[in-house]
Amino acid sequence: QVQVVSSGGGLVQAGGSLRLSCTVSGMTFDDYAMAWFRQAPGKEREGVSWISSSGYMDYVDSVKGRFTISRDNAKNTVFLQMNSLKPEDTAMYYCASEGTGRSAYFFGGYYFNYWSQGTQVTVSS
Repeated sequence: QVQVVSSGGGLVQAGGSLRLSCTVSGMTFDDYAMAWFRQAPGKEREGVSWISSSGYMDYVDSVKGRFTISRDNAKNTVFLQMNSLKPEDTAMYYCASEGTGRSAYFFGGYYFNYWSQGTQVTVSS
């Protein structure tokens, strides 16, 4: 059974930084793409960044130049380094691993179906 656990959120002032981590078990981590999503209150969940099994990555326009996604296949972990945070980055952040299913989200050319519990990021102005 695939398990996805994220951590690292918190409260930070605008302009600050946070690093999110996500560890996956129950799957061959290196074979699959990973992604970060976020959902603000009253808004739909949106894809923030994805990284392929071979290390290709992309970002939603609103975070380009500020966020960096990376993965450590030896530790089954994906990271999201968030710099120059803005109040509009405030959201629950979810890590997801590639997979198909009824609740899968399509992002960056991949389906993501295994989700973390979410970690709250709050940026104060």
